[in-house]
Amino acid sequence: MLASPATGPVAQVWFSPDGSRLMARTTSGRIFVTSDFESWVPSDGAAGPAALAEPAVARRPDPSARIVSSAADPSRVYALGRQLSRSDDGGRSWTALTQYESESIVGGGQHSVAISPVDPDELVLANDYGVWRTLDGGLSWAGLNLSLPNLPVRRIVSTPSGTAGMRVQTQGLGILELPPGGSVWFEANTVQPNDAVLEQRYSSAIGVPITAVGAAGGTVYAGSIDGRIWVSVDSGASFRIARLETGSAVERIFVDSTEPRVALAAFSGPGPRVLRTTSSGSLWDDLSANLPEGPVHAVTADRAAGAVYVATDNGVFWTHADLEGASMPGGTWTNLTAALPAAPATDVRLDPAGVQLYIALDGYGVYAAAAPHRARNLRIVNTADFSSRPAAPGSLVSVVGGRIESARGGGLDYPVLAASDTESQLQVPFSATGPNVSLALRTNGGLVTLGLPVLPVSPSIVVGTDNVPLLLDADSSLQLDGRNTAHSNGRVLILATGLGKVTPDWPTGLAAPLDSPPRVITDVKAFLDGTPLQVTRATLAPTYIGFYLVEVQLPAITNLGTSELYISAGGQESNRVQLVIEP
Repeated sequence: MLASPATGPVAQVWFSPDGSRLMARTTSGRIFVTSDFESWVPSDGAAGPAALAEPAVARRPDPSARIVSSAADPSRVYALGRQLSRSDDGGRSWTALTQYESESIVGGGQHSVAISPVDPDELVLANDYGVWRTLDGGLSWAGLNLSLPNLPVRRIVSTPSGTAGMRVQTQGLGILELPPGGSVWFEANTVQPNDAVLEQRYSSAIGVPITAVGAAGGTVYAGSIDGRIWVSVDSGASFRIARLETGSAVERIFVDSTEPRVALAAFSGPGPRVLRTTSSGSLWDDLSANLPEGPVHAVTADRAAGAVYVATDNGVFWTHADLEGASMPGGTWTNLTAALPAAPATDVRLDPAGVQLYIALDGYGVYAAAAPHRARNLRIVNTADFSSRPAAPGSLVSVVGGRIESARGGGLDYPVLAASDTESQLQVPFSATGPNVSLALRTNGGLVTLGLPVLPVSPSIVVGTDNVPLLLDADSSLQLDGRNTAHSNGRVLILATGLGKVTPDWPTGLAAPLDSPPRVITDVKAFLDGTPLQVTRATLAPTYIGFYLVEVQLPAITNLGTSELYISAGGQESNRVQLVIEP
């Protein structure tokens, strides 16, 4: 356990002459400055510290240690080696400041130490795990890493889903996960990413170094270090060569999950850096167009919208291209990261619903934004968790990508509860029936028809944009999260949608009453870590439209920590969410 959260490696730290500011240079060469020792801002023009001669000492605690003296107290010296040590008698005796047994409480790989020019007890240490500060001469340490943008993300392993948060593969720190609503990354309990395993397997099978693999169903694409691409239609049992040209390495391959004949390949360059196939690799065409020179590290797409996104040394770009029959070349590439720090983009990824875009910037971590192709292609998602799960009578759905003026399907009006230029919210009528409804949407640009699957019930727990579920303490009505936890024997209110018809009947588009809200007809169940909970009530959520309220009783004895919670109705299970419980 380190003294506090870590980040990526930092090569050097130094104070301003008056000690009011601290500078840090990451191993990638970027310089950041802080004056409040909490928030950091870029400072490319900050001058480095002047080189100082090492003072003479009687001995060094580590033969390779560097000796640093304190300007505020010349009698005190520090030695920076595998650990940081201190001496107050000219080096005759040393006290280890960062060592606990055989480990370092601030992590290993010590690179630099800075001593405040006005306070000899204030030290800052830079190492492979970030920046660390002590105000008592090394007796206690705290990290300055929470707001230091220095997370070396190499690949986005998965986007947030259910109880799982964002997972990334980092340089030197392994696979990390950011829990829903969290601000600190933790080591993920997962093995090597599947792509890396497949690359090793197919390198042995094909006999050349494979640098990228993309797969969907039984179709597998494998790209090599010299730019060749192989295709398998039998889950990797046999391969045929699909692209003979040699040259730059294949960096990443995207395969459409529903149409494996459609794939995109990213190359390190020079030459073509984005190739497209809509024929299972039989033909490839170049989409590079006006994309700035330099390697393309990752590529992803939304086939239905014809949107292609790439991560390059110049940032993240996107274009509109035909991903059905390749009947037209790629369009103009647009830079999406001009307002972000100037840094190479190492990865780009869409969430499963294709509405949220995630990017990784080298050394800065992960950013998220609404995918810009949403405005070009209307799609319907579940309002609760933005998934593509079916709707249910009385539930809420969101039309992503535009303003909806009216909606009608199956001879019924679907009330528009809220509308903006990027998203609109509809309620499914309580009398709607499935399994499929052809929903006619009237927009500013005319009439658009989309298919909407409808089941009698399709439960979903409502989660926020940070993937934190809307769970309330039944007694206080306060939202439950990592700071306000649930307690054993307590009651939890779950805000959900998709629980279907109620009794007595309630009009579509009207807020539920505060007193005696209609009850859900279908039997609703709840589970905590797989164990059934007592459901004390399941009704429409008072004063809301399209939301339901499920109250559950927690057991008298529960495990301390994070548990998995979900509900079910009519044999359909909801998304999984996290609930933090204390005794």
